[in-house]
Amino acid sequence: MEKKFNQIAVRKASGVTEPFSIAKLRSSLTKARASEEEINFILESLQPKLYEGITTKKIYSEAFRLLRQKSKHHAARYYLKKGIMELGPSGYPFEKFMSELFRHQGYSVVVGKILKGKCVDHEIDVIGEKGNEMILVECKYRNLAGIAVDVKTPLYIHARFDDVSENGALKKNGTVIFGWIATNSKFTSDAIAYGRCKNLNMISWNYPSDRSLRDVIDEFRLYPLTCLSALTKQEKQWLLAKNYVLVKDVYNNSDLLKKAGVSENRLKAVLEEGEKL
Repeated sequence: MEKKFNQIAVRKASGVTEPFSIAKLRSSLTKARASEEEINFILESLQPKLYEGITTKKIYSEAFRLLRQKSKHHAARYYLKKGIMELGPSGYPFEKFMSELFRHQGYSVVVGKILKGKCVDHEIDVIGEKGNEMILVECKYRNLAGIAVDVKTPLYIHARFDDVSENGALKKNGTVIFGWIATNSKFTSDAIAYGRCKNLNMISWNYPSDRSLRDVIDEFRLYPLTCLSALTKQEKQWLLAKNYVLVKDVYNNSDLLKKAGVSENRLKAVLEEGEKL
């Protein structure tokens, strides 16, 4: 089976064509905590549906559909990357989501605050404080796959953070300031190289390899509510508009879910999926 899989060329969201990797598919399903039985079911069901030039998006959609037949909460984890992309259309829900990730790591956080720089004022997406540490986080949200954050972003963000740091007012009482760039997409190799050179902290869907965005979300179980397959798109957007972003803040709130439009007979499904997540 694996030989046939690896003979097929697939087209990625970026337009690049490459040999299909069964190892990558297995890995993504394993990270979603799918069982070996579920993974084998998906691979066997997918095999006759593959063809030369099939898009990775189509493969993903079919794998998600098949996994959802077996386990809705495993499917919700598998949907994580796409779920984060659905935090839009504006970037604010992603900024709120990132603030929650830092808050659960012990920071007191504020979103969208203006700080004075030496030269000009700057609106910072997320500011976090813990002890004598202050983090300034710039969030780069993408609602389409295949669009990486290139070197221009850390270039201008580093300049902004330098301007804020050079003001001096934030460094009272020994405060140490760290700059962060957070994206739900990927960084180009040049962006990573520049960030490392300038001591910028960077986190993306798959970077750094030992503590990526996906790793942090899994560690703290802070899944975005857009992962819940039991909710409709309209219900998710209503909740986001009310400033909710996390599964844990909505799945067990019947009154809130009813206001969002969830019918009485679907409340149990939302509760079960949320509890397992």
